[in-house]
Amino acid sequence: MYRFELRKSVTGDAGIKIAQPISRVFGYVALDFFENYPKWALEVIEFKAINSNPMQVGALARQTRIEQGQKAETTFEVEALQNNELLVLSGLSAPFKNSYHFQSVHHDEATLLTFSVEIMQIEVYMRPFIKLISAAIEEGAHNTVENIKMLLETEVATESK
Repeated sequence: MYRFELRKSVTGDAGIKIAQPISRVFGYVALDFFENYPKWALEVIEFKAINSNPMQVGALARQTRIEQGQKAETTFEVEALQNNELLVLSGLSAPFKNSYHFQSVHHDEATLLTFSVEIMQIEVYMRPFIKLISAAIEEGAHNTVENIKMLLETEVATESK
C-alpha cells in the first residue's frame, strides 16, 4: 500500500556576509532587537516588548504584521541567546521559530549572519500550497538578511561622516 506523507513543517534560511565585526552585528540584531527589529522587518506595522525584561531568555514581544494583505498578530519569546553566536525566537501564539546565527569571518573583520525560519505546523488545508509557502519563507529570509546588512552598512557610513 502506498502511503503519502505531507511535511508538517516548512523551513527556510538565508546567509549573508556583513563587513562588520561579530560583536557589532550581534549587538545590532540580538542585544538591540527590540529597538531594531522593525527596521529590517518591513512587514511589521506594530511591535513592542510586552514584559519589562531586558533582552534575555524569557523576554516577550508582540508584533502585528501584514501577511498577504491580512493582519496577523503573534506573540513570541526569546528562547535562546548566546553571546556572539545565536538568537532564537519562538512563537507562543503561532507555531514558528526564528533563529539568527552569527559566525566570525576573516579574523573578526566580517560576520556571516544566517537567518532561519521554521513554521512548525502547517494547517491541513494549506498543505497543498507547501511549495508556495516554502518559496515565500525563503524569500523572506533573504530579504531579512539583506535588510540587516544594508542597515548596518548604512549606519556605519553615516557614523563615519
